[in-house]
Amino acid sequence: MFRIRKISNPYLAVNIQAIEQVKRLIDKQFDAIGKEKIDIITDQLIDPLKYRFHAMLFVADNYTENIKGFALLLHMPDFQFYYLDYIAVTPGKTSSGVGGALYQRVREEAQSVNAKGIFLECLPDDPLLSKNPDILAQNKQRLAFYEKYGARPIINTKYETPVKPEDSDPPYLVLDYLGNKEALSSEYVKQVINAILHRKYGDYCPEKYIQEVVESVRDNPIQLRPFKYLKKKKEATAIHQPSKRNITLIINDKQDIHHVKDRGYVEAPVRIKSILKELIPTGIFAEIEAKSYPDHFITAVHDPKYVKYFKTVVEKIADGKSVYPYVFPIRNNTKPPKELSVRAGYYCIDTFTPLNKNAYLAARSGVNCSLTAADSILQGKRAAYVLTRPPGHHAEENVFGGFCYFNNNAIAANYLSKYGKVAILDIDYHHGNGQQQIFYKRADVLTISIHGHPSFAYPYFSGFTNEKGESDGLGFNFNHALPETISPEKHKETLMLAIQSIKKFKADYLVVALGLDTAKGDPTGTWPLRTSDFHSNGNLIGALGLPTLFIQEGGYKTQVLGKNAKAFFSGFYETIV
Repeated sequence: MFRIRKISNPYLAVNIQAIEQVKRLIDKQFDAIGKEKIDIITDQLIDPLKYRFHAMLFVADNYTENIKGFALLLHMPDFQFYYLDYIAVTPGKTSSGVGGALYQRVREEAQSVNAKGIFLECLPDDPLLSKNPDILAQNKQRLAFYEKYGARPIINTKYETPVKPEDSDPPYLVLDYLGNKEALSSEYVKQVINAILHRKYGDYCPEKYIQEVVESVRDNPIQLRPFKYLKKKKEATAIHQPSKRNITLIINDKQDIHHVKDRGYVEAPVRIKSILKELIPTGIFAEIEAKSYPDHFITAVHDPKYVKYFKTVVEKIADGKSVYPYVFPIRNNTKPPKELSVRAGYYCIDTFTPLNKNAYLAARSGVNCSLTAADSILQGKRAAYVLTRPPGHHAEENVFGGFCYFNNNAIAANYLSKYGKVAILDIDYHHGNGQQQIFYKRADVLTISIHGHPSFAYPYFSGFTNEKGESDGLGFNFNHALPETISPEKHKETLMLAIQSIKKFKADYLVVALGLDTAKGDPTGTWPLRTSDFHSNGNLIGALGLPTLFIQEGGYKTQVLGKNAKAFFSGFYETIV
């Protein structure tokens, strides 16, 4: 099992380690590359103006930071193309699927911005150009690999002319059209070749050589070599077309087993159905299945004693029954009761969040969904949406409440924080007390909540504006506590203030605790947001340009829930297409 993630901040410890492994792999796999070329990779990632391209590094790892392979992709936006500088897997991994997954990932990256194509170099499979039989065999394997995606050498040019007479195995220039139908003109490809040779090889290729290669492009449009390794042309790219830049959707398939039918309990499965009914027809989502993750990702955020209690207590509850906390340890909280059902008040902050047979299973599945979505963000996806219930933003380190058991957004944010700075923006009507408490003393995760003032809104005892963090976290917690009656314009103004705080923080990732209970007529809120306001809010958040993970929290007026979700994500999607 492996994942592919895009390195955004080369100065983090985990990424420094990954880049060093990449450099060692280049040194081992590419004999002709000098040490000075290898050592500039970090510099290339952070200084596009100097090198005149945007370098992107994708690494395949096994979740323990052991690199299985990598791809270094250079984007030259002035000519709308990508150049694949390196792609390699660790020795002995050729049949593991890592190479194919990496190449598919860089194709998706290029396709997501409507690039005209990916250019890359492959050593020749012509015996006249490659004299060593072993190297020739390897060259044939590589070219056969790229043919699966429709990528083939550009013919009738002098690109494979050696720079110096002693140079061996001069490379072909290979083009992957990414499924685009329109062939490229000779004038455009001349510009591409000129850019590659100057920006990538300017210190090695004489100007006269560069001009000779550029002027050798005569075919208009340019021609690719006929398929040589595939029996039929239509085999190419049949199952390898890059996906469009849709929002990744992960649905908690166990949410409906947590169905509390007690009178007045609004946190019901119909919420999810209402949202899905409106979202699926939009075509802007690509659903994936959730993976399973070990408990240590939960206990990194929640007290292990609480996690153990939650898992154990529900096993003793009969089907269809609910246990509501009713005794709370105000006087002595150091000696929890032996009876597990009575002990519920030891771990809960209210009297209306029940424990039942399936609460743990549904909440645990939501964690898997959230971590799967976080991994999709690490892999370079622009946005992911976790459609889950029960919600999570009221769950603190060692307590549950407000219908919440595990704090999904805090678990995902903590997971992402290893790879960059994370901002959590909570736009639920109720204060996000869970993530505030969990990250209150940390500076690497910014927590912001826009909510009804605790003088009248749950959870009542937190969410005041003077709660700004402690210790290292001082100044990294913001509460925008608003009056019971506000205008949509006031809400928008507050959201813009929150966005400014996120910009100032310079977050690498954004987690949005998505509450839709700010809608007009929601039974748990008092605010007047209309469908058009949700569209505007999505647009504002999308304009930040950050990799964004949305996790569903509140929203209980089912008649408009789906329409508001659709408007919100439509507004967000407009900023990424």
